[in-house]
Amino acid sequence: MYYLIDTILRKCTAEECHSGQFQYVAVLSPEEWNRECESFELGIDMELDTREIYTTNARVNYDSVTGTFAIPDRSDMFGDYHEFAFALDEKGIVFIDPSDSVSKIIDRIIVTKKWRMPSLERFIYDFLEQIIHEDPRLLENYEKSLDTLDDDIAGGKEVDLESLNDIRSYLRDLRTHYNQLIDMAQEFEENENNFFKPANLRYFRLFSSRVSRLHDIVNALLDYTNQIRDTYQSQLDVKQNRIMTVLTVVTTIFMPLTLIAGWYGMNFRYMPELDTVWGYPVVIIVSALIVILSLIFFKRKKWL
Repeated sequence: MYYLIDTILRKCTAEECHSGQFQYVAVLSPEEWNRECESFELGIDMELDTREIYTTNARVNYDSVTGTFAIPDRSDMFGDYHEFAFALDEKGIVFIDPSDSVSKIIDRIIVTKKWRMPSLERFIYDFLEQIIHEDPRLLENYEKSLDTLDDDIAGGKEVDLESLNDIRSYLRDLRTHYNQLIDMAQEFEENENNFFKPANLRYFRLFSSRVSRLHDIVNALLDYTNQIRDTYQSQLDVKQNRIMTVLTVVTTIFMPLTLIAGWYGMNFRYMPELDTVWGYPVVIIVSALIVILSLIFFKRKKWL
C-alpha cells in the first residue's frame, strides 16, 4: 500500500508515490519489495532480510537509512514480537512487513493525526509514538499488580511468584526495547545523510526524551520486583526460623525426658528405684516438672 504525507496520510497509487510531489510512505510485503525495490532508487548497501530480525535498530547506508523493528507484544507478554524492516531517504520511507503490524499502526495514524506542517520527520515521530502510546497505562497496571503482590506478602498470604517472574521478564524485554528505540531516535537525530530538515530534528529529541522516561519507570519497577522478592524471602526466612524455634524447643524439652527414659530403661539388677512403690509416680512428676519449667523458661526468653 502507498500513502502520501499530506495534511493527512493519504492513500495513493504507486505512480503517485513515485511522482515526487509529496514525501511518501509505502508498506510492502517481502515479495512486493523484491519485485519493486529498484523503483524506489534507495542506495542500500546490504539486502533487507525480514526472516532474521532480532532487534530494533537503524543503520546509515551510503544514500539511505535502513533498519528493523522487533516490538514486544503489549497485549500478550508471551506473544511473538512484531518484526518488520524499513528503508528511507529524503523522499520517503518504505516498510517491508511480512504481517500486518505496520498497517495497523498506519491505520491509527490516519484516524488520529492531522498535520499543520506535514513532513517525513513528523510521520516517523507519530509512527514511533504509536508504538509506545499505551505503555504508560501498561506500566501503571504492572505497578498495581506488584502492589497487590507486595500487600499479599506483607499480609502473610501464600503467593505464587510465577506471576512476579513473568512481569520481571517482560519488563526486562521492555527495557531492552526502549534502549533500542532511544538508539534509533539518536541515529535519526544525527542526520548523517541530511535526509531530515534541521528544524524537524526536534521530533526525534522529543521521542527520545519520552522513551527515556519510560525506561526510568521500567528500571524503578524492576527494582520494585527485587524488593518484593527480598520481602518474600524474608517472610520465608521468618517462617523457617519459627519452625526451627519450635523444633529446638521440643527437642530441648525431650532431651532430659529421653535421658530419664534411657537411664531407667537399662533395668540393672540393683537399681533401687525399680523396687520402690513411689518410683513410677516420682518419674512422672519429675518429667512433668521438667516440661513445665522448660516452657516457663522459653516463654520468659520469648522463644515461644
